[in-house]
Amino acid sequence: MCLAVPGRVLDIEDRGGTRMATVDFGGVVKEVCLEYLPDLKVGEYAIVHVGFALQRLDEESARRTLELFEDLGMLQEEFGDPWEVADGMTASGITAGGVADGERLVQEDVVGEGHR
Repeated sequence: MCLAVPGRVLDIEDRGGTRMATVDFGGVVKEVCLEYLPDLKVGEYAIVHVGFALQRLDEESARRTLELFEDLGMLQEEFGDPWEVADGMTASGITAGGVADGERLVQEDVVGEGHR
């Protein structure tokens, strides 16, 4: 799932003509493009989706949303450690293709037989 998550701007800089910010999402810090909100300032909050700040947000709304996402485990899902996620998938038999090893073999056999 891909969420639009509120974050607080910690720092802003120009990188090759693009306004970029370091943003804190309840303890997870990421780089975000500010081109859609050119007047956003350090200390303000914004809704961020796929690395772009899309809308300014007041602090109270941002904090409530972050708390809700945290309670639901959605921040871990969105920002969790990719190595931990991959390890969990491997332990449950899920391959990089997103299916269990046995399922892939069955699917390939069925497709192969249908084209003979």
